[in-house]
Amino acid sequence: MAVHDSLEVADGSLDDDGRLRRTGTLWSCVAHIITAVIGSGVLSLAWSTAQLGWIAGPGSLLCFAMVTYISAFLLSDCYRAPDPVKGTRNCSYMAAVRVLLGPKRMWVCGLLQYLSMYGSDIAYVITTATCMRAIGKSNCYHREGHNARCHYGSNFYMLLFGIIQIVMSLIPDIHNMKWLSVVAAIMSICYSSIGLGLGFAKVIENGRIAGGIAGVPAAKAEKKLWNALEALGDIAFAYPYSLILLEIQDTLGSPPPENQSMKRASMIAIFITTFFYFCCGCFGYAAFGDGTPGNLLTGIVNGEGFFEPFWLVDFANMCIIIHLVGGYQMYSQPIFAAAERWFSSTCPNSRFVNKFYTFRLPLVPAIRMNLCSLCFRTVFVISTTGIAMVFPYFNSVLGVLGALNFWPLAIYFPVEMYFVQKKIGAWTRKWVILRTFSFVCFLVTVLSFIGSFEALISAKLS
Repeated sequence: MAVHDSLEVADGSLDDDGRLRRTGTLWSCVAHIITAVIGSGVLSLAWSTAQLGWIAGPGSLLCFAMVTYISAFLLSDCYRAPDPVKGTRNCSYMAAVRVLLGPKRMWVCGLLQYLSMYGSDIAYVITTATCMRAIGKSNCYHREGHNARCHYGSNFYMLLFGIIQIVMSLIPDIHNMKWLSVVAAIMSICYSSIGLGLGFAKVIENGRIAGGIAGVPAAKAEKKLWNALEALGDIAFAYPYSLILLEIQDTLGSPPPENQSMKRASMIAIFITTFFYFCCGCFGYAAFGDGTPGNLLTGIVNGEGFFEPFWLVDFANMCIIIHLVGGYQMYSQPIFAAAERWFSSTCPNSRFVNKFYTFRLPLVPAIRMNLCSLCFRTVFVISTTGIAMVFPYFNSVLGVLGALNFWPLAIYFPVEMYFVQKKIGAWTRKWVILRTFSFVCFLVTVLSFIGSFEALISAKLS
């Protein structure tokens, strides 16, 4: 292990901001987006479609896809300011908000952004533990029969995933995650395809398409309303990636201009994710109807969903686990970077913060890190694991997180920055259209948050 008093910049070409030249490509950007987007959210979409029914369910999926692309289109032009092609780089969402909207709204944006990323990591811990339990139950049911009493708790698996993430958090930054994002993106396509295939096979086996226009009935009208609003929150969680869009865009090399590459990557990634979302959501609902599980591939933990072929269900859940290892890092690395910048600026003379060590591990490149970063990352992982153990409620947690970040991060800030960047005057046609668009999305966010929060509290109290 070598020790260094400062982090030296390696020899090589520099970009226009004095940092090492970015080498990301269109396809590495697509991989990053898919890793961030197709996560635990895709598994809840069959349940969401079931709550909304055959018209509102697919319609909501399509609407959220369109909203997500509009958001990405507006936000990608904010990477550079004042000119979207030749202006100064904004390497993070907070930096863009500070430059275009001022420091007050920057702090609001930062709070929501990092809270949402922190919450996404909590959701990934919950999902991973559920997948591990599903593998254990699948094998147990295969050996003992579907009526066997197979019990597997969540806490052990959450702790195991936390240990894995402590090790993975040694990855220095998001620029060194290209290989992990590619692996995670491949895994997401694998398990989404398996979910699609199993749903299609179940429909063929049943000989009919289950479900109805109004969705799953409920004993009381208010319960139906809560479930529908929670379903919207789950869909809102599944789509947007605006909270890390500029961090992903900051990995792109140029030419071509970064905003052009980001728009193309967004279109490709959203098309791929929407295809799998439609297939998993619709075929899952068509297969199980009113009995659609909250998590398509892990419903087995509650005696629902797919039981056979058990080896394929196990493989799909293993793919989810591998993908979520990368997904967790995709959302945690921006938090690590922001915290470490703050520590470095606050304590410039501290050896605890600025003394770097080189760790050499088998089969991986040398890792350079200081003790402050190592401690902060470890505490971060421990905290997300601990909270997940207290609130292990999959659909409700996703709904709350989706509603929390959808309007402010995916709609409000991109629209406001677009107005400033393009100098759009009040009451012009474009101003009215975007204001109306923002207001409608705000209403959806409020309703989704109310429904998901009610479900979360009800699940905890019961």
